[in-house]
Amino acid sequence: MNIFLLFFFGFMFSFVGSITPSMLNMTALKISLEKGKLAANKYAFGVSLMIIPQVIIAVILTKYIAQTPTILETIEKAGIVVFIALSYYFYNESKKGKIKVDAVKTKSINPLLTGISLSVLNMFGIPFFSGTIITLDVFNLFSFDFVSVFFFILGSVLGTFYILFLYGKFAKIIQQKTGKLTKDINLILSIITGLVAVFTVVKLFI
Repeated sequence: MNIFLLFFFGFMFSFVGSITPSMLNMTALKISLEKGKLAANKYAFGVSLMIIPQVIIAVILTKYIAQTPTILETIEKAGIVVFIALSYYFYNESKKGKIKVDAVKTKSINPLLTGISLSVLNMFGIPFFSGTIITLDVFNLFSFDFVSVFFFILGSVLGTFYILFLYGKFAKIIQQKTGKLTKDINLILSIITGLVAVFTVVKLFI
């Protein structure tokens, strides 16, 4: 397996997975607006740091699942339903308006610790990376050896950091255009998840 390809997949999936407005990136935006770009970068580093144990746990879980064909086949079939549901969810989200960014008060917080805390509390982290790895493995695009996993983790960490860095860097612009940004990105994600569901159906049943 090409380690640079796994680095790319790690970067791409973590970047795209974090690009749509959510608590993590909206907090990066808010910290940038209230405390500056340096504080936003510290926050992004804190979030990204916690990606490492999340991906490691996801790899361990996925390797066990991959070694049990009946479980893997069941998950692949369940994944079809999940991707269809995600496609529908993102399509509905694309119809909504501007997201509020005042959910987190940032005046007196430590950006680094905030990033670590919110990333730890992000219950979708491990399932997201596990689902990503399973999807790649289904298409024989993932390898569980140490070097491959290392580069996948590195890509995932940098992808997460970079999208949060961009949210902090362009906070004012994003704040003004969040409505259109949300609509466009969610529509794209709806199409992507729908296509993944179709490809998975084709692989399993045709």
